[in-house]
Amino acid sequence: MSIGDGGGDERIPRSLSPLARLRAARNNKSSYWAAGWAVAGAAVWAGLAVLARMGIARIGVIELVFLFAPLVIVPLGMELGRVRGASLAPVGRWLEQWAQVLQPLGAVLAALAMLLPPGKWAGVAASGWAVVCTFMGASGIAELGKVLADRSVRPTRVAEIAAAVARIDLGVGGAWLVASRLGMRPMGIQEPVGLLTAVHFHFAGFATAKIASATARHTTGDGRWLGRVVLLVVGMPFLVAAGFVISPILKMVAGVTFSASVAGLAGFVWKSKVDRRARGFLRAAAGAVFVGVLLAGAYAVADFAGSEALPIPRMASTHGILNGFGFCLLGLLGWLVEGERGDSARGTL
Repeated sequence: MSIGDGGGDERIPRSLSPLARLRAARNNKSSYWAAGWAVAGAAVWAGLAVLARMGIARIGVIELVFLFAPLVIVPLGMELGRVRGASLAPVGRWLEQWAQVLQPLGAVLAALAMLLPPGKWAGVAASGWAVVCTFMGASGIAELGKVLADRSVRPTRVAEIAAAVARIDLGVGGAWLVASRLGMRPMGIQEPVGLLTAVHFHFAGFATAKIASATARHTTGDGRWLGRVVLLVVGMPFLVAAGFVISPILKMVAGVTFSASVAGLAGFVWKSKVDRRARGFLRAAAGAVFVGVLLAGAYAVADFAGSEALPIPRMASTHGILNGFGFCLLGLLGWLVEGERGDSARGTL
């Protein structure tokens, strides 16, 4: 089932066994839930953008870019984890299911946190979204521990690591959101860097790692090279964030390396053998990456050199849009569209 399609249980073949019909109906319900809330979130986000443009809502570009994550990107990423991911252990599955149930309320509270001035009540509202992120992060930690403890050689190992780290990224991003809205300055980091860190872990972390995981699961050739690229993609966001605290050189090197690894991932995304409908989304996502990567790499070097050629507000309105709306949104949609065939097939087993 593709995103936005109508229909329901009547689309499930009656020739299936009762157990297979129940499984397929459950898959349909989860897909409709994710698609419905992502569409509703996009409508809310568009409304906020219009109000901000009119000067009614006091929301800046960075705040709008961030809100696109809880309102649209995260529900799509959660559904991609179900469609393209492996079966989770009971604890991980329970945590992720509750995160998906709470996501709409958490997203509304995240929007409220942005409308309120930084302080106690903004932090309380942001905590609602942080609960969702914490559930996802705990699920990721449990799954990562399980994957690393299992030493067996299997082609999906790197994809499983990437999917687990994606959920951990969301947990980190939620914590940074709360700190930002409370007006805290952890480790002396000033705004808007605190909020940008939350943006970073939602998009460069969660969404990009989800896309990397789906790409690794789908691609059969060049497995060794793709595996190395995926591990760089999921590891570098943490080093980029650490560079803001530890060393400008680390920040620059990690930023350039991350940009290069995402460009490499985009190459694998571009040449993925997928359904015609998915190909359009994925190739558009890969195309957006190459422009965004050039900007990100240029920003890392300019920031290290102390140049103001690419200030943070300009990066938010260019690289942020290309990454969030180009690569992350289109990449998630592409793998969801491609994943519908595998999802349907699993319902027939």
